Amino acid sequence: MKFFNVDRQGSAVYITLARGEKYNALHVDMLSEFAEIVQDIKHDEQSQIVVLSGAGDGFCAGGDVSMMQDVSDPEVYDQVMNHIETIVTGFYTMPKIVIAALHGPVVGLGLSIALSADYLMAEADTKLSMNFIGIGLAPDGGGHFFLEQRLGTHRAKQFAWNGEQMRAKEAYDFQLIDVVFEGYIYDEAQKLVKEWTQRPLQSMIATKSIYHQYGIDQLLQYLAKERHSQWKLKQTADHREGVEAFLEKRIPAFKGK
Repeated sequence: MKFFNVDRQGSAVYITLARGEKYNALHVDMLSEFAEIVQDIKHDEQSQIVVLSGAGDGFCAGGDVSMMQDVSDPEVYDQVMNHIETIVTGFYTMPKIVIAALHGPVVGLGLSIALSADYLMAEADTKLSMNFIGIGLAPDGGGHFFLEQRLGTHRAKQFAWNGEQMRAKEAYDFQLIDVVFEGYIYDEAQKLVKEWTQRPLQSMIATKSIYHQYGIDQLLQYLAKERHSQWKLKQTADHREGVEAFLEKRIPAFKGK
């Protein structure tokens, strides 16, 4: 594996995004590898808990700038969206408890993927944002579905529209995440795994399965709509302006077109 570290410890599997020098920003090859890992672990009968974390100074800064150019090709776009959907539906339907251990920036697609986990724990310095609007796009990766689940429709719209950034404590207050720690998140995740392996995990997994077997159809509908909507938005002048402004490190001048 080139972009991830996978460490199996007893009944737990630790998946670490290992592109820390780039804040684990996701690109086409990385998403392909990610999808393969998720599929492999989903069918691993030995594991019951999955811990997802990021190396370096942040969990994930979202999509890499290079991917903005790559997905202008419709074939590559569909391939990327397939990988994204495999990842988030894989975690959502996985017959295991999935924990996202967050620190630093958790942005855009990175946040959507984190929200597909069952339990989100974060260091106090974590900053969460669904800032697709900054480049003239809307959330994808099931972001609409997961935000609605945790925030409710009205608050989810405001969060996406404003491109706002929440620090961990504020995100906890809004129930976007489940717990905040002052300490090193990886150590806290290992403590939680130790605690949960002493619980009847099959009971916990059964509860997840009962809830999510009815949620998956809705998630798939959201993903299909996001795929269609995102492609249309990518053709807009505002998206082009957003990308150019991002690359030039300036404030974009959007015109609603």
